[in-house]
Amino acid sequence: MEIKRKKVGIIYNFSPKWMGGVIYVLNVVKVLSFLKEEEQPEVYLFYNPNLQRFVNEIDYPHLHAIEHPYPSVYKTFLKSLFTGKNQFVEPLIEQYQLDAVYPLHDYPVKSKSKAKLISWYADLQHMHYPQFFSKLKRLERWLRVQFILKNTRDLVVSSYDVKNDFYAFFDIPAHVKFHVYHFVSIVDTFPTASKKEVCAQFKLPENYFVICNQFHKHKNHKVALKAIAHLKKQGKTVHLVMTGKLPDDNQSAYIQELKQLIATNALDNQVHFLGVIPRDAQLAVMWHADAILQPSLFEGWSTVNEDAISLQKPVIAANLCVNVEQLKSAGFYFSPHNYRELAEELVARNYAAITEPIYEPYEQRVTRAAYTLKNILFD
Repeated sequence: MEIKRKKVGIIYNFSPKWMGGVIYVLNVVKVLSFLKEEEQPEVYLFYNPNLQRFVNEIDYPHLHAIEHPYPSVYKTFLKSLFTGKNQFVEPLIEQYQLDAVYPLHDYPVKSKSKAKLISWYADLQHMHYPQFFSKLKRLERWLRVQFILKNTRDLVVSSYDVKNDFYAFFDIPAHVKFHVYHFVSIVDTFPTASKKEVCAQFKLPENYFVICNQFHKHKNHKVALKAIAHLKKQGKTVHLVMTGKLPDDNQSAYIQELKQLIATNALDNQVHFLGVIPRDAQLAVMWHADAILQPSLFEGWSTVNEDAISLQKPVIAANLCVNVEQLKSAGFYFSPHNYRELAEELVARNYAAITEPIYEPYEQRVTRAAYTLKNILFD
């Protein structure tokens, strides 16, 4: 007997520079593989052509990858207001007979479609740190949130911390139902290379900590550099590995500040920039690190933390509410503005000796996430 599967349309239209959004959707699709086979939906992935290389990573048995050059946001908003139909998604719903669409960012009008349209908003960083955004970008974000709250019935956020922010900053209409979905990091292949091989490949010392964040100011690499400089003055050598694209000096005052910290404190031999490396290589670097550092000033739900949890690696994280929600008692915490606290944490214990599992087993965690997502999409 042929299985009649539910059909979900997945909107994949992020800038490739925003790896948080790019990886989020990859994990959303991949986690559905952990449902029982007969419960797995057909996934119609409508992807921006500039995300093709990420689409190629997806190995999901019921995937329909559909290249979809997305139209102008402004023009489509106006067309939606004029026609009274959400022109971002309703034509797709009609063409492919979809039961649900996720994650929806643009919700200019209420939908009369029978399909379940589910919005997602990553975080409200622009409300906490407006100085990190231009006035135009803050306005765009504010308007997008207002339209979502006015027109959506279902809004997914990645943490209770983000949900609390929505209630703190906005008046939430009674018709909006929040869903907190703690997305998980799917590891297609766990690292197999030995520590010796990984260290030789990237010219790394035997013991190191690693930060796997983009070089945005709120990611707060600065506190880590100050911490190892502080330890160096005490005669303690700590090595720090950083992955991610390092912008040119002339494009970023913050990068100039980081490089000045390294030069002033003669940290060149302790700080190792790897640049952008393939995901399997990054996971291998994380796997063999003593611990993962997450010093960010703000997160909605950290993909880096999720990778660490999947790999069963200890995390030294800023004591943000969202990090505590994510890592719970297994995390090691410090104030993100206090490099002395971080310095103490770095040498407080032998992280490399932590070899027993410290988080929930991988299969159990991702299976639960798969069923949580299924219920959000189709219940």
